[in-house]
Amino acid sequence: MIPHIRKQPLPTGITFIVVLVATLHHSMTQEVAATTAVPQTSAAPATPASPGNPERGHYNVTNGNGTVCLMARMGLQLNVTFINTENKTVQELVNLHPNQTKPTGSCDKDTAILTLTEDKTNLIFSFSLNVTSKKYHLSSLALSAAWPDMAAPLNASGSGLDYLRGTLGRSYMCREEQNLMVDANFSLNTYQLQVQPFGLNSDQFGEAEECELDEDDMLIPIIVGAALSGLVLIVLMAYLIGRKRSHAGYQTI
Repeated sequence: MIPHIRKQPLPTGITFIVVLVATLHHSMTQEVAATTAVPQTSAAPATPASPGNPERGHYNVTNGNGTVCLMARMGLQLNVTFINTENKTVQELVNLHPNQTKPTGSCDKDTAILTLTEDKTNLIFSFSLNVTSKKYHLSSLALSAAWPDMAAPLNASGSGLDYLRGTLGRSYMCREEQNLMVDANFSLNTYQLQVQPFGLNSDQFGEAEECELDEDDMLIPIIVGAALSGLVLIVLMAYLIGRKRSHAGYQTI
């Protein structure tokens, strides 16, 4: 007599793993969203109202013969703290408007300067090049502003900085928002930034070197995908092993 073989339900352990995969997928999705969100840096007495992301501007500096020697594409947001006309300490986020901003500057063998002027605001970037290592960086940043609500003009600057590091002949790129701290009263938020202060061969950027924020943003989906693939593989292997053992338990009479 041939015994009646019943279909075996999924083992309890397999069911648990399936539920675990779904749970991990949900939690990892939330974690990715939380990780990619860029925290706002604030050291002021009150949280300022956000004006939204700034428009991306195109800024060039030319040397004496009219050749472009510095190129920058970026959205800029000033984060400043000052005393207003009511004698109160306030913090403001102010976007630069590319259509109202005039770029000027100069280029030398190992120094490049970009000055952006909008109404009563001046922002000065100074880049330095190490001719031995062929590496450049943003070494100083200065802001001067005389806005109507200020009790006195604001002058803030920082030297000895080490931001926007790149290689001679290549551009530095960072799509994510960056916060460049300058001093207690001023920091600069950059968006969709690409800059090359040295080694331009034409009016085109050299090969881009991406910032760590961009690399981390690309790495997270890869890690999550690999983890989910591993869990799916474990589920399939456990299910196949369980089925093999179930069939081995029956013998022909």
